[in-house]
Amino acid sequence: MSWRIDRLLSLVAVLAMVGAAGLAPAAHAQRQEPAKRTQAQKPAKPKPLTPKQAAAAQAAKLDAAGPSQIGPTTVARYAYMIDMQTGTVLLSKDADQPMAPSSMAKMMTTYLLFEDLAAGKLKPDTQFKVSERAYAITRGVHSSTMFLELGAEVSVLDLIQGIIVDSGNDASVAAAEGMAGSEEAFADRMNKKAHDLGMTGSVFKNASGWPAEGQHVTAHDLAVLAERTIEDFPKLYQHYAQREFAYNGITQPNRNLELKTVPGVDGLKTGHTEEGGYGQTTSAIRDGRRLVLVLNGMDSIAERARETARLIEWGFRETSNTTILRAGDALAEAPVWLGVQDKVPLVIPTAVQITTTTGQSSAQPRAVAKFDGPIAAPIAKGTRLGTAVITMPDGQTREYPLQAGADVAKLGIVRRLMATARHYLVGWLS
Repeated sequence: MSWRIDRLLSLVAVLAMVGAAGLAPAAHAQRQEPAKRTQAQKPAKPKPLTPKQAAAAQAAKLDAAGPSQIGPTTVARYAYMIDMQTGTVLLSKDADQPMAPSSMAKMMTTYLLFEDLAAGKLKPDTQFKVSERAYAITRGVHSSTMFLELGAEVSVLDLIQGIIVDSGNDASVAAAEGMAGSEEAFADRMNKKAHDLGMTGSVFKNASGWPAEGQHVTAHDLAVLAERTIEDFPKLYQHYAQREFAYNGITQPNRNLELKTVPGVDGLKTGHTEEGGYGQTTSAIRDGRRLVLVLNGMDSIAERARETARLIEWGFRETSNTTILRAGDALAEAPVWLGVQDKVPLVIPTAVQITTTTGQSSAQPRAVAKFDGPIAAPIAKGTRLGTAVITMPDGQTREYPLQAGADVAKLGIVRRLMATARHYLVGWLS
């Protein structure tokens, strides 16, 4: 009996040792798990690059980037820069290839808002209601928002600021629905306006630039849209220079960082999607000269800011405008039929400038006046009588109107008869 008790006690002791051995690793694992979780949550931060290292990395990336068709190399996948005064293209890289517009599509939404304001169809205090669709577009996903509340009434002026400054997708949908009844109907209007403006490579599917099948623009087209916005709505365009906007108790800064860092920058719009990368349409004016730059397909906000600033500075530093004809300069004289003067000067009403770059040929433009003559009197000063065709040093031609530089009265009846008789007599004798 004692032998059996001893065997039982020994078995219990062995089982107790095995149990203790099994529990020790489990207890150890529980202690270590929090440590492993903490380590995963706080990875070691990469050591920041020194300014010299960052510059070297950027230079290496530029060296590896594909060449531009016109102008300097850029890390952007798509690029286009134009001088608005002369129409000279300073930079072009795949500028007519389709690309995702991202939030730069909001420039068209804003253009149509400006158009309706200028036409009196809308007023700054016109109210639009925030629909479920407008509210839902920024909920549950990473999406730029103005923080509109469902069912709230919001003014057109606030929506403009929410679209430009906050890049609000909710604001874009609310504006589209308020102006056209639905976002689909508004997209139709966007496409019609794109056609009217000559944006031949663009198709819009929504008001915000939210990724959608078949939606695309070109860098060239966005530059056209920027130019037309500036030219057509000079007072309303000032909204693009707004640096921050407060709505619903929340203040947000404009995503266009160059408004604060690059002299002369006063617009327009940034954008980003996974498909399109980081992009920006920018305009800057210095000493009356305005450049428009479109970039897209970059890797980060920092890269977008650096490249935008670098190329704007390059444009102003490495190129300049020269006036070759002043407003009112006479390009030719046209013969006058039955006027108190035999000729009338043909003048150009606006100054003509050319853009030249460092190292460019000094060849001068060639100007030719085209008109149908002789021109019958009477002629009023300022009447359009012909066209100036100017061939630029790069071979491109541009046309400008030619106007009468003076009034030319009609001859009296007697002198008209004498002039007519002389004309036919000379013609007969010849």
